[in-house]
Amino acid sequence: MDFSKLFSLEGKVALITGGSYGIGYGIATAFAAQGAKIVFCDIKQELVDKGLESYKADGIDAKGYVCDVTNEDMVNDMVKKIEAEVGVIDILVNNAGIIKRIPMHEMSAAEFRQVIDVDLNAPFICAKAVIPSMIKKGHGKIINICSMMSELGRETVSAYAAAKGGLKMLTRNICAEYAQYNIQCNGIGPGYIATPQTAPLREPQEDGSKHPFDSFICARTPAGRWLNPDELGGPAVFLASDASNAVNGHILYVDGGILAYIGKQP
Repeated sequence: MDFSKLFSLEGKVALITGGSYGIGYGIATAFAAQGAKIVFCDIKQELVDKGLESYKADGIDAKGYVCDVTNEDMVNDMVKKIEAEVGVIDILVNNAGIIKRIPMHEMSAAEFRQVIDVDLNAPFICAKAVIPSMIKKGHGKIINICSMMSELGRETVSAYAAAKGGLKMLTRNICAEYAQYNIQCNGIGPGYIATPQTAPLREPQEDGSKHPFDSFICARTPAGRWLNPDELGGPAVFLASDASNAVNGHILYVDGGILAYIGKQP
């Protein structure tokens, strides 16, 4: 058996939502290295333009689209454009997401709904848009970016944890409903990733000491460090390739061991 072919994404069309930077960008570049055609979307033109510049600098010929993934009409229009301009989507990565760190008793219902809309409703909308063509083509891969908050709770993230817990179950239900059409839907649960969004949490304090949250994460992670976005590339390529054709409804936690660890004894 030629294992290199099992992990090849040659000629596959991969759509990564929120793929301008961070985790989405890291996954997209890994896909491109395996031969995939990269298309991505983001909510603002300036983010799409910034993403296109980064892809070009890395030698990747990507196409970017402006799309609010919570808007079903916009998502459907984008998918039609991609199919016409690039080809039928073989791989969907539901990566776009937000978090609001607000104590639950201080969070408004509108704020809660916004997080649910982006982190749970949008993956439903995007998956729903690509599944019909995947059925016709006879195969498809859907990867939902879940979270350790799919399994754990933590202060101030009630909406995010609720959404990611729901996304875990949506992942399993897509498997249950569409595996018969050779569609595999799995999730990746990243640990704490060193991205631009988390940079303030890793900056030293004025006295030179580590940020308290940085210290907390390093102590809570057996690996003893934050993870890099490109460390999600291998797991994502696996779930996007033929190597994972028998893996379905699974959440692969890429967390440096956090979920296996009770923490250091005081």
